[in-house]
Amino acid sequence: MTIAPEPLAARSARIVEAVSAVVRGKDEIVEQAVIALVAGGHLLLEDIPGVGKTTLAHALARAIGGTFRRVQFTSDLLPSDLVGVSVYSTRTESFDFQPGPLFAHVVLADEINRAPPRTQSALLEAMEEGRITVDGTSHDLPRPFFVLATQNPLEHHGTYDLPESQLDRFLMRLSLGYADEDTEIDLITASDLPTAADVEAVASPEDMVALHEAARAVTVTRPVAAYARRIVAATREHPDVMLGASTRAVLGWVAAARARALVHRRSHVEPDDLQALAVPVLAHRLAVTGAGARAERAAAEDVVRSILVEVPVPT
Repeated sequence: MTIAPEPLAARSARIVEAVSAVVRGKDEIVEQAVIALVAGGHLLLEDIPGVGKTTLAHALARAIGGTFRRVQFTSDLLPSDLVGVSVYSTRTESFDFQPGPLFAHVVLADEINRAPPRTQSALLEAMEEGRITVDGTSHDLPRPFFVLATQNPLEHHGTYDLPESQLDRFLMRLSLGYADEDTEIDLITASDLPTAADVEAVASPEDMVALHEAARAVTVTRPVAAYARRIVAATREHPDVMLGASTRAVLGWVAAARARALVHRRSHVEPDDLQALAVPVLAHRLAVTGAGARAERAAAEDVVRSILVEVPVPT
């Protein structure tokens, strides 16, 4: 087993440790969020209020020494409220571009499903392109550029559900969920809880760009690639699935597996990397038959898990 360079690989572990100090009892979720960041993807957190979504996003930004902006999505939010506007200056007699909140390393798009589709599309276009265009002029977004969007799965009044084509833009969908008993008791009894503002930078934005490039260089052998392809093909042929995982889905899945291998200090992807990320990467991309809105997520996750059991693992 070849070990990735220690100084670079160790940074991801320090980021996980720093964020886990304030997002307690959720080490696996924190690691997956860091993997999404290293892979150059974006994250959808589907969860109830008050479980630490904002803390996770803010702590990630602090840990990588990056800038952080939070945008509360509402029904009257306009695309220009995200990307920025050109304002006429009487001093220079020209239009000056005023950047919007998307110009940050980590952007928390809170309750993304409350904004109208046009505003959602502006965000998703920026996520895909890494740049925005205002009045015919393109502006590059910072690197890394990581969007962590949230939505409440139980509240649908006054919301605009993301269609499958837009859900596909998110590399992973995760849920923090409630804290376990011991963690919640510790939180209740603690007299001075650390906050995201207490997280010190253990990496830099430049480090994250270097980690992303290193992850892209992680080896994927043909048998492992064929294993991923068989699983994705099985989602397309499953009797309970109307819409299976796309080619973009499998490419994103493998990119995430590469990032996980790097985080675990390996220079090649193993089947375990794919298995560990199959549900968060693939399930939200499936359209399942006969399931209501609330049950669809669980049904899609069950489909992915059943396929993982059925498809033989390469030796």
